[in-house]
Amino acid sequence: MNPSEWFSEISDELWPGQCFSVKIKKVLHEERSKFQDIKVFESESHGTVLVLDGIIQCTERDEFAYQEMISFLPLCCHPSPKKVLIVGGGDGGVAREVVKHPLVEEVHQVEIDDRVVELSKKYLPFMACGFESPKLKLTIGDGFEYMKQREGEFDVIITDSSDPIGPAASLFQESYFGLAKRALKPNGIICSQGGTFWIDQKHVRETLDHCRKHFPVVGYGVANVPSYPSGQIGFFIASTNDQTKLSEPATTFTDKEVDDMKLRYYTTEIHRTAFTLPRYAAKYLYDEK
Repeated sequence: MNPSEWFSEISDELWPGQCFSVKIKKVLHEERSKFQDIKVFESESHGTVLVLDGIIQCTERDEFAYQEMISFLPLCCHPSPKKVLIVGGGDGGVAREVVKHPLVEEVHQVEIDDRVVELSKKYLPFMACGFESPKLKLTIGDGFEYMKQREGEFDVIITDSSDPIGPAASLFQESYFGLAKRALKPNGIICSQGGTFWIDQKHVRETLDHCRKHFPVVGYGVANVPSYPSGQIGFFIASTNDQTKLSEPATTFTDKEVDDMKLRYYTTEIHRTAFTLPRYAAKYLYDEK
């Protein structure tokens, strides 16, 4: 990458025939870690940008929308989310949001690539501040292996992964959802990054079906994030409690509480509407095949 050039997010595998581009103002860092290619640059329009294996993970301009929704949707679906596990999330953004929830007492995070953590602390301090919370314990390691050792431990598990290629591919398979279920306490909730139905309905439906094999209540919520493909991202959310109503939060917040937590996207009203999908998407994702 060179200053004054454009970074284009091109992937024939994930979103053929289209791309999202931002103009580079200053290249901050480039390296190849043990697991992936890492780039950090300052853009003309979106602030600091983190790129893994050629795919934008977050931009300073709109990262809060994703971080807040992947965190607060599952946390507020659970009546008492005291102990939380974050799988992935090496930039610290999800940790930053999870520790804000007033009922959360203990947060464990497992991230496979220590270089993402260290570079985020240096170049993305507005996100990596999540690592500073006394509620958080960070482990560098493999999320699969971590959960195998922790049966029935967590109220909520949040999987903040990159897209379903490369090191994150296994986090979208049926075996992962089965493992996550075993790591939950009774009435547990999981939430995972879920792509977008605008580009790959088949992947979203298949992943929902993987999840349905292990959980009685499964849903797909959405958030608007302009720098992601199609400008929208989804979340797979599931509960072990068949009485859970995902669109009706167990914990609600007043406007003052939202402001005190410095939330800029999530509200109780946004939570309720996040599960309302366009008719064509709802039919494809939820109708019996």
